[in-house]
Amino acid sequence: MSTSIAFVSLGCDKNLIDSENMLGLLKEAGFNLIIDEAQAEVIVINTCCFIQEAQEESIDTILQMALYKKEGKCKALIVTGCMAERYKKEIMQEIPEIDGIIGTTAYDQIVPVIQKVLQGEKVEAFSDLHRHIEIEGKRILSTPGYYAYLKIAEGCNNHCSYCIIPKIRGNYRSRSIESLLQEAKTLVQEGVRELIIVAQDVTRYGQDLYNEKKLPELLTQLCQIEDLRWIRLLYCYPEEITDELIQVMVKEPKICRYIDMPIQHANDDILRRMGRRSNQKQLRKVMEKLRQAMPDICLRTTLITGFPGETQEQFEDLYAFVKEMKFDRLGVFTYSREEGTKAATFSNQIPEEIKEERRNQLMELQQKISAELSKQMIGQKVEVLIEGQLPEQGVYCGRTYKDAPDVDGMVFVPVKSTFNDLLSGDFITVRIQEAYEYDVVGEMIK
Repeated sequence: MSTSIAFVSLGCDKNLIDSENMLGLLKEAGFNLIIDEAQAEVIVINTCCFIQEAQEESIDTILQMALYKKEGKCKALIVTGCMAERYKKEIMQEIPEIDGIIGTTAYDQIVPVIQKVLQGEKVEAFSDLHRHIEIEGKRILSTPGYYAYLKIAEGCNNHCSYCIIPKIRGNYRSRSIESLLQEAKTLVQEGVRELIIVAQDVTRYGQDLYNEKKLPELLTQLCQIEDLRWIRLLYCYPEEITDELIQVMVKEPKICRYIDMPIQHANDDILRRMGRRSNQKQLRKVMEKLRQAMPDICLRTTLITGFPGETQEQFEDLYAFVKEMKFDRLGVFTYSREEGTKAATFSNQIPEEIKEERRNQLMELQQKISAELSKQMIGQKVEVLIEGQLPEQGVYCGRTYKDAPDVDGMVFVPVKSTFNDLLSGDFITVRIQEAYEYDVVGEMIK
């Protein structure tokens, strides 16, 4: 009987893809993959440590899983990912229940590491941070079968002063167009209808490999995959959004009129100290270009409040910018002081209560903006990707092109006897009838 393995994946969608690749390698090696950690002989935790909150979640999860070595069937506890990379010297000393650790550029070693651990060894597997991994085997999707993330590059060259990612993920390394097309075709053959393009910065794609930005070319070729319905772009840095990229988005109907553009702030001095390459004037210009070319585009962004030295006036500058720009989707994080980053050494760190208060002010503002924009959808006909049914509420739930999974809103469609056989992954046309801050309700149109 093969060894049973349970897998816990934490953090971002890019980390999730690493987990899916590891699951594929484990299945190929003959391991028995199960969901219940209490019944697993091996537990693998793919960790995150991007900000303090994520780090605490990773530690809590490791300690919780470590209990199964005493109370369950667990014989081996393996920790992979960002926390393993960042704290490789401390993690096994601090948590002796851990039997193996694997760094961010060595996750393809998951099978031999587990084999050695099961033989009684304590194992550490790390590689050059700039190493490129290309997994030939099949990923095992942990997302619903109708959408999948496609990671087009690893690492980051931006070196923002608040961010630890380049030190635990290495420099920016694009995958080849050929390998991405092959993976995308395989995913679509398996039933994927929506591909969500991710990297630390998708707009830089190809610069290191081809000496020029190749995202427009990659998107054009992905659009030729016959049964692929939607392509969604996450994590586009504003200064890298070119006219060519905008033209491709306008031309290709499969590309969602949706861009996640994390600007982090809008005050010029804060942006400069963050190590960002845009100022407010440039941010305005790129947003104006996008909206002129695609009036129906959905712009999502993320912001940081309480960056070291952020004055009330600088925060008010950001607040006024958000009020004027009316982002369709917006998330706000409080600044997290991360050991090893440049910003951690800055003077005038902001008290937590001020960070939180500023975050709350922005979210309250965005709630009003979202409600206003949602009301404008009433009466419109929209294409909706069905994600499932809520039987107790008597509705189907789904997403429009304006909604990325897990972070944006939902469309609710009342179940009617005339179409009570919709499946997850189906596309339908809906006329919006009611609107709330983040979600809308509509009726299916035959």
